[in-house]
This record gives sequence, C-alpha cells and structure tokens, in this order.
Amino acid sequence: MCGIIAAASSRNVGKLLVRGLHKMEYRGYDSAGIALHQDNSIAHLRAVGKVQLLEDKMIAEKPKSKLGIAHTRWATHGEPSELNAHPHKSKDSVYIVHNGIIENYVELREELIKDGYEFSSQTDSELIAHLLDLYYKETKSMVNAMYKAKEKLDGAYAIAAINIDDNSNLVVARNKSPLLLGIGSDEILAASDPIAIAELTNDFIFLEDGDVAEISAETYKIFDNTKSKANREITHIDISTQATSKGDYRHFMEKEIYEQPEAVSKTVDGRIGGEDVLDNIFGLGSSDIFAKVERVQIVACGTSLHAGRVAANWFSSIAELPCQVDYASEYRYRNPHVDQNSLLITISQSGETADTLAALNYSKERDYLSSLTICNVPTSSLARESDFSLFTNAGPEIGVASTKAFTTQLAGLMLLALSLAKSRGLNPKLRGRIVKALRLLPETIAEALLLKDKMLEIAPNIANKNNALFLGRGIFYPIAKEGALKLKEISYIHAEAYPAGELKHGPLALIDENMPVIALAPESEIAEKLISNLEEVKARGGTLYVMADPSVNMDVKSGSLVHMPKCDFFMTPIVYNIPLQILSYEVALLRGTDIDQPRNLAKSVTVE
Repeated sequence: MCGIIAAASSRNVGKLLVRGLHKMEYRGYDSAGIALHQDNSIAHLRAVGKVQLLEDKMIAEKPKSKLGIAHTRWATHGEPSELNAHPHKSKDSVYIVHNGIIENYVELREELIKDGYEFSSQTDSELIAHLLDLYYKETKSMVNAMYKAKEKLDGAYAIAAINIDDNSNLVVARNKSPLLLGIGSDEILAASDPIAIAELTNDFIFLEDGDVAEISAETYKIFDNTKSKANREITHIDISTQATSKGDYRHFMEKEIYEQPEAVSKTVDGRIGGEDVLDNIFGLGSSDIFAKVERVQIVACGTSLHAGRVAANWFSSIAELPCQVDYASEYRYRNPHVDQNSLLITISQSGETADTLAALNYSKERDYLSSLTICNVPTSSLARESDFSLFTNAGPEIGVASTKAFTTQLAGLMLLALSLAKSRGLNPKLRGRIVKALRLLPETIAEALLLKDKMLEIAPNIANKNNALFLGRGIFYPIAKEGALKLKEISYIHAEAYPAGELKHGPLALIDENMPVIALAPESEIAEKLISNLEEVKARGGTLYVMADPSVNMDVKSGSLVHMPKCDFFMTPIVYNIPLQILSYEVALLRGTDIDQPRNLAKSVTVE
C-alpha cells in the first residue's frame, strides 16, 4: 500500500520523485501528492486518482526544487480525496508524508485542537505535521521535534518531513513500517520501497524500528531509538530495469505468470544435491534445530496462507509433523497454545505484511523453539526478525495479484518439508523421489503454460457470469481457494471455493446454468469421489470446467475437460495452479478491469 519517496539533491528533484511514484503504483493507491521546497515557499500539489494526474499538474506549474517529499496514498482514515491526500501540512511550515496507522490519533487530534491547530483532513496522518510544528517551535530542531513526536505516537509509521525554515535537509523516521535510504551521487534519497529509487542507486541503508535520520544532498545522519548515532550497513542491491518493466507483455501479471518456470528454478537451485535437500539451506544451524521440531505453526495472509495450507499436508505426509495454520490477523486473538518444540513459520511475499509481522512479534513472547520465514525480499522486516529464512528469489513481483510469488513459496515450503524430514531421519526414498520431481518442476510448469489456448476457450463462458464455484479435495482445496481468490481479485466476479465433499451440505443450492464450476481432479484415491461430486453438479444443470490428470475421463456435457501435464503427485498442487492463474487473467482481460492494480487492493499490506 502507500508509497513514500523523498530526496535531497544537487539537482532538481521533481521529476525523479514523480518517477518514483510511478514505480510504486503497483502497491495500490487512490491519490498522490508532492511537496517541494522552494527557498521561501513550498510547492504543494495533490491529485485524486493516477500519478499521471499529479504529473500533469507538475508539468503545468513547473516547480523547481532540490528538496522534496512525495507519496501515493491508500485510504485507511478518510475517503479518497485531495484534502486527504498526502503530503499533509501544518501552518504552511511543516509538510509530511506518512505510511502506517496512528492508533491513538483521536486522542492526539483532540489535544492538538486544544493547542490551536486546525485539521483540514479526515486522516490520522495530518496530526504528525501538527506535532512536528508544535515541537519544532519548542526545540528549533526537526530531529528533536521528531523524537518528541515519536514519544506521543502509538502505531506503525514511516515518516518523511520537510520544514520551510530549512531548504537543505529532510528528516525521516521508521517504526514498524518499511523505510530505507538510497545513497546516490550528490543526492541522498529515502523510500518505502527500493524499486522507487532503483534507477538512481544500488546502495541502500535499511532503517530499523526507532531510527530517525537527517538527510541532505551530501550526507546523512542516523540516530537510534535512544538518540545515539547509529551506524547502519550499506546493502548493495541490483534491481534490473528489465525486472520492473512489462517488456512485450500486456500486464505485469501476465509477465509474471510466464516467468514461473525460471522463478521456480531460482528457488530450488543450490538447495538440492544428488537425491536429497542440502543441509542448513535455511541458515546456519537450521538443520540441528529442525531435528528438535515436534510441531509446526504457520501464520500468513491471503495467497501466502493458501501456500501454508498446502504445505501443512506436506509436513504431515513427508516430515510426519502436525501442523496448525492460522490467519495472521487472527492468530494473536485466540490465545494460542504453544506445544513444546514448536517451529513458527511466517510466509509473505514482501516480508512486510503487518499482520504477519505482528504475529511474529507476539510469538517472541511465547515458548517457540524457533522462527522461520519464507519470503521474497531478503532485506525485509520478517527476514531480519526471524531466526531462519529462505528467500524465494522470484524477483520483483509488480502485479498486485500474486502469481510467481505463490508458486515459489510452494517450492520453498516443499524444501522445508524435505529439510524437516531429513533432520528427523525420515523417508529417505520419498525425499529422493520428490527431489527428482523438483528438478523437473520448471519444465512441467512450462508445459502447463501451454494450456493457454484451452483457457482462452473457457474464459468467455466465465467472463459473462457474476459468480463462480471452485472445488477441490484434500491438498487441492487450498489450490481451489487460491483459484477463487485470483478470479475475484482481478475480474471482480464473486468466487468461492469448497472442499468437494461439502458440496451437498449447502453450496449445491447455488448450482444452476449461471454458476460455472471449476474443479481439480488429479489422479489419486480422491479422484473417484470427486468425480462423483461433479456428477451432482451435472445433474442440476451446472457447467463444469475440470482440470484433470490424463487418466481421468468424464463427460462434462457443456463444459470442458482439460488434461493436465503428467507429474509426481507431490508437485500437482503447484502445476494445477498455473491454468487457474491464466484463466483468471484472461477473464479479467475480457471484462476490462485494471488487472495489475485491482480496485481497493494493495500489494504490500503494511497496516493491520
């Protein structure tokens, strides 16, 4: 969600700030704005809608500045409007941009009103500008003002601020919301996402919770939560332009669907050898810890949760471990019991998902053996705060609806299931079989991508409907849930998933000629029962679209039977997910929706 970019430079920064906002559009937003220091005044421009509308205002007014802040907003407090858009200001003196949520904003707002401050927005962010103005008048220092403001703020925030009295420096602060510095040539930048400034520098400093930094074009100073000067490591990251452009594809989502064979190869490469998984691929000492694990707890959100539900089956069947899976947003509120020698697993594409981070922080107060994260961003908060980690190496995923991140998470979770089994001395023959299948997985995914023509045939029959039902049994139920999620996310068709055996316990009442049913029918002991469930759909006039093993044959009447590539059963959840992604994409294309930036959704959900 919301994106921050700020710059202090020896050159004009207006264009680079707007380019940075464009780079962060994938995160989801409803408005954009910029504040540029112009010696005796600050140019303040905001627009509701696309960044291009803000850019049009910039072109018309042509403000020049070497110091500025900019923002894309995703509404939490207050509707999308120009008054609610960032940057917010206080008395034409202090201007701020803010990511996160201030939990005690009602109380602070009332205090500031009593101090004579007037509010022009409905947001929780505006009060930060007023607090900084209040404390700057007391201290005559924006750094000190930020520390005094931090003492009052409860919640998550990344803040960048400028002051009319200083045309050389900006101040930033971080608490539970990502923020980094970029070290450029004659300029220092700040951003909530490295993609925003990747064209300008490959050298980044990731701020830690409690940090405050003062930035000028020539230098930066970082102070920790105790106001002591802090030395933070510079990390070199090369984010290629190719990885963040669509190339010849129509949308980032389409590009990322077809990148999956290569992405899975990068997840697996260097982590398996011979007929087994290698030791300590989750970090030094991880294999020794895994030998002690007696239970697994997974917390995640959305697509990552579906990956966790698939993995729970693998942990049981391969590593012979019981596994509990929880929504990260609900985990803390059920007073969870933690069994002895439990391993906590968090899953997140960005590694910054607020609910998942909150669950990890909560777990540190409980008696877990260890914590481990599966994520795509090595510099993320989850990566830094977990004991062990595996990075999926999927590359930047720009489309809001996750595709290659999900597939690589599944590959990473399979590596974890194998590692747990190996450390516990279990199932060596089975491990060898699965490792062989993992080597073939990129090729099998590439074969599944060839089903595009079949999906193109089916898509028009889904696109003209308002509802869809997805069915799967066993390990395929979470894949059905993921298929339904993709369809609803980008096409806005109401879609639900059920275990096929539950069809007769209620959902069967929905079946008619207007309810397409998409079912997953791999060859296994459950296929026969699934086919029996599908007969109930046919008998009531429902249209069936079945993704099935080549050995499965059935008459689907007016629907379609799509034979999937042959692969090891442990790989089938990953492979059967591929045509569901393609189908959702093609349906959304026919319906003309905003595929890469679906309404109301954000890529990285950094508020709880």
